[in-house]
Amino acid sequence: MGAVTRRNPGFVPRGGAARRHRPDYTLVVLSTILLAIGVVVVYAFSPALAVEKHVSANYFVSRQLIAIALGVVVFAVTAKVPLAYWRKAFKPLLIVAILATLMALALPTNPDYPAHRWIRLGGLSFQSVELLKFALLVGLASFLAERMRSGSVADSKKTLQPLLIALLVVGVVVAGVQSDLGSTGVIVAMMGVMAFVAGMPMKRLLLIAAAISVGLILAISVTPYRRERLLTFLHPESNCLTTGYQACQALISVGSGGMIGLGLGRSVQAYGYLPEAENDSIFAIYAEKFGFVGATVLLALFMALFARFKTIAERAPDHFSRLVVVGVLAWFSTQAIINVGAMIGLLPLKGITLPFISYGGSSVLLVMGALGLVFQVSRYTSHSVTAQDEEFNGENDENSRDRRRVRGAYYPDPSSRT
Repeated sequence: MGAVTRRNPGFVPRGGAARRHRPDYTLVVLSTILLAIGVVVVYAFSPALAVEKHVSANYFVSRQLIAIALGVVVFAVTAKVPLAYWRKAFKPLLIVAILATLMALALPTNPDYPAHRWIRLGGLSFQSVELLKFALLVGLASFLAERMRSGSVADSKKTLQPLLIALLVVGVVVAGVQSDLGSTGVIVAMMGVMAFVAGMPMKRLLLIAAAISVGLILAISVTPYRRERLLTFLHPESNCLTTGYQACQALISVGSGGMIGLGLGRSVQAYGYLPEAENDSIFAIYAEKFGFVGATVLLALFMALFARFKTIAERAPDHFSRLVVVGVLAWFSTQAIINVGAMIGLLPLKGITLPFISYGGSSVLLVMGALGLVFQVSRYTSHSVTAQDEEFNGENDENSRDRRRVRGAYYPDPSSRT
């Protein structure tokens, strides 16, 4: 593989330097295709949105191209800066994310978007929760990797209690104050999957899931608009002119695409019928333009990307890098499931973007930043399970009986590889 002997400061050496090799360029190819698809869709409905929002015809596509260009810079930075520095910098990252969230809460809202989710300065806007996802990804990977090293993943005081506090804060601020239940779901899924891979006992994870379910039921029951959303999800056809308008229009858009779609220039729903056509509802617009075949191709591209993430996680050289990749996989996949599921009526509407596809600079920048971390890990992957497991001393960890840690999804048998 053309490896050279070069120590990577991002990883813990095991009986020798971690060896750098050719990275997984499939990640770049797949993500480039997805970004290109997003630009094509944004370009196709830009004239319709421009008329509605009274801006120039190229307003949306030009801003999306700028966001992608900046995203490439962010990708280059996160792919180049060693993971050791990211691991050490998780506290400053969390502080910046918290400050950004507080700023979003303090600044006045936009009449069109009354929730305190955005930092708006002049003509620019930034969604603070996207930075929070990235900071929590790095922080949680560092936290759990240290607990794995010390053999205290199952320790209630050292591991479970901090995780519960973090979940509580996220629930109160993101779900409660910012009214962003979709992003809360993504963060919870990311934390849960990372904790599972780190070796958190399943019983405790189930107890946490039960507590979250109770909290979700309470949040829905005491908030009128959330009750309306749930009822709309259960019976969208009965509220198509009121609370179920977006859900009904999304289903109309998806159904109108048929087998091969209406074509790029023949969208109807983008002309003021489907709310948030450029971000939250972009999959419905895509399905209208490209039909069932195009939607299947798009989902296949996402599945191929997620499969690459899984392979890189399996071969990651240490706990921290593996947890980072698993966290990115959980982040992207959960967000895609929520977005697509809402557009085809399988999940309630949550107002969350589709990674790589939706219009919006905040999402593009942080998604590309997270992808850069995975790309960096792919430079140091190994086919050797023995080398992967040297950092973990199963005899000193009470969870060593959990076979996830030895021959589970992320510790495969190398003899099974082809």
